[in-house]
Amino acid sequence: MSNLLFFAPLFRRQAGRLGLALLLAIATLAFGALLLGVSGWFLTAAFLTTAAAGFNLFGPSSLVRGLSLARILSRYAERLVGHDATLRLLAEIRAWLFASLFPRIPFAGAGAPRRGELVSRLTADVEALDTAFLTAVIPLAGAWALGGATAALLGWLLPAAAPAYGAALLLSAGLLPAALALRSRREGGVVVEASGVLRSAVLDGIEGHAELIAFSATGRAEAALAGAARRLAAARRRLARHAAIAAAGAQLCGGLALLSVLWFGLRALQAGEIGGPLLAGLLLATLGSFEAHAALLRNVARLGSATAAAGRLRAIGTAPPAVAEPARPIPLPPGAELRLDGVTYGHDPARPVLRGLDLVVPAGTRIAILGPSGSGKSTLLALLLRLADPQRGVVRLAGTDLRAVPLAELHARIALLSQDAPVFLDTLRQNLLIGRPDATDADLWQALEEARLADFARSLPQGLETPLGEAGRSLSAGQARRLCLARALLSRAAILVLDEPTSGLDPETEHAFLADLSRAARGRSIVIATHAMLPPGAVDRRYRLVEGVLEPLD
Repeated sequence: MSNLLFFAPLFRRQAGRLGLALLLAIATLAFGALLLGVSGWFLTAAFLTTAAAGFNLFGPSSLVRGLSLARILSRYAERLVGHDATLRLLAEIRAWLFASLFPRIPFAGAGAPRRGELVSRLTADVEALDTAFLTAVIPLAGAWALGGATAALLGWLLPAAAPAYGAALLLSAGLLPAALALRSRREGGVVVEASGVLRSAVLDGIEGHAELIAFSATGRAEAALAGAARRLAAARRRLARHAAIAAAGAQLCGGLALLSVLWFGLRALQAGEIGGPLLAGLLLATLGSFEAHAALLRNVARLGSATAAAGRLRAIGTAPPAVAEPARPIPLPPGAELRLDGVTYGHDPARPVLRGLDLVVPAGTRIAILGPSGSGKSTLLALLLRLADPQRGVVRLAGTDLRAVPLAELHARIALLSQDAPVFLDTLRQNLLIGRPDATDADLWQALEEARLADFARSLPQGLETPLGEAGRSLSAGQARRLCLARALLSRAAILVLDEPTSGLDPETEHAFLADLSRAARGRSIVIATHAMLPPGAVDRRYRLVEGVLEPLD
């Protein structure tokens, strides 16, 4: 339960809407029970009354119609307000999760979570939390409010039946939900974990389908996916079984409460203490007060999943950042010189990728780091951006240890263009403004000119306001890479770090991109990691990374 309480501050932001949804839920249940009770009283009284008595049909029939309409309206309003509050709450939880993830996801390879695991936490785990209020707390509170009102009514009109009704209510809306919540805690955790494994398996299969087909490994992948699906289905069946047993218990409690009211009601009827129509109304009101208990227990069974999901999300929010801000930050002085002194780093410290590496990049210098895939080029660039800290040695910018510099100041001085830099589902303008949110149109067009993309942008039907489609599918690979370059150039960073910026481009486009790079980034330092052939004049110095050590080539 403490995992759910961890999110109480976010729930409190929607307290007004959630409280209104609770009141509307109680009103809906009350209108339903009153509708049954009044209908039972009305029909019985109408049947027992002769025409000569002049029984007033219009008043009770109008009340029945009014209660029916009120129940419909309150149910609609409850769903509208409750779902609105829940969707707002889930949006806030996702925003909190995104903010928590960025500083806590370690550099790729250093224990970073799988994509499927992240997708599971961003979708299924967050959505599971709507159970905590919308489908559990509201029905439970509604059941107790209506049950308490019905018990009070029985205590007034049929006192002998009130204790038995109260005992049935305590069992159905108290002990059974508590026992079910405890019993389903373990199965709920299994469901959440199995769902995450299944999503990871699906994403792995989608992303690697070409390789699976090429290596005739589809059978093994299908078997792994089927196994994950079977484990999830088995856990859900067990959870459904617990809920069904509890729901049957609730139905039994409702039946016992109905029998107790009937038993004591018949005795009171024989004694002349109550009339037949009133007894019929009390019986149907009792039945209506237990209406929501079975659905309540089905939803309480999901609290185990919600608690497990909250625990997984809490683990992210309370985990230490992959790279911590300095306890006593030092303002970054002016300058753009980069220096690495004796830097050693490895995802596994026992097998370092970089070994005692030394490098000096004076301000305004363009260097290239060459080497095959897996040689450690991306790791070196990650250390320059302080996405990770070396196990030994020091990385300095402008003579200052990066570990003493505020991360915001560091990333304002160094900009990254990675091999998988994304084009977002938005307009050309919004994709560029990521590089500098306060940029003017003139700044945007200048960056496009420097990246040699301005002519293409002018040819678009809406210019800067043209939507680029999901992942920039309306752009060619070369245009997408130049757009990301323009975004990097738009920043005021004095140093540009490029990680395989021509990956996936054909040789002609790759050569043109690299040839334009030095012109576009003039006046800035450039550190480019690549395995491509560099055109003459693209860089000032070249190094090859061999077994964790840089060897100068020029």
